[in-house]
Amino acid sequence: MPALTRSRIVAAAVDLIEREGADAISMRRIAAELGVGVMSLYNHVPNKAALLDAVAESVLSEITFTDDPSAEWTERVRIQARAFRQIAHHYPRSTMVVVSRQLKSPAGLFPVERALATLREAGFDGEDAVEILRTFIAYIIGSLLREVGVTPTFAPVHRGDVQMSEVDTALFPEVGTLAPLLGVCDHEKTFEYGLDMLIRAVAVQLEDSKERSARG
Repeated sequence: MPALTRSRIVAAAVDLIEREGADAISMRRIAAELGVGVMSLYNHVPNKAALLDAVAESVLSEITFTDDPSAEWTERVRIQARAFRQIAHHYPRSTMVVVSRQLKSPAGLFPVERALATLREAGFDGEDAVEILRTFIAYIIGSLLREVGVTPTFAPVHRGDVQMSEVDTALFPEVGTLAPLLGVCDHEKTFEYGLDMLIRAVAVQLEDSKERSARG
């Protein structure tokens, strides 16, 4: 059996969360997953809260940023949003752990620093940069919930396409007319559509701010 290490413990926790959800996590359960005594875990992770922090940090550490610092800020924001979405899509349940933790480690803060630096360099003030970051995170997580069908207990459920065949078109004429579009979804296309809308709105906000500053 491989030696017990912090990385093995965290990997087992991520695997368990993705299978059964964050509610399944306990030190005793992780010990059972690894086939070790529960007390041996405490030599590497002090408690469940620290383990969940480690899970969040592990997931965030896998985000790969390839944006060009010399590129337009709008393109950099797109690339960063896509990178976070990719990890969130790979670890849907663990991503819910990420957004529930207050992370202070380098692994947890690096993506935040990267995003805030991009927005600040674009010309946003500190308050706007923070609010824009929160808005983009909310959008990405909301998209993830729709794509993978994550319930409030973080458990993916599998549903078929929306069935609109029995809609009362007299009562819901628009829903009836657009039923073919409502019944299917290209998640990639929808995500990019919403991302473009957000970036366009943020760009307008930046120009408005510059105009106000110029007027003094």
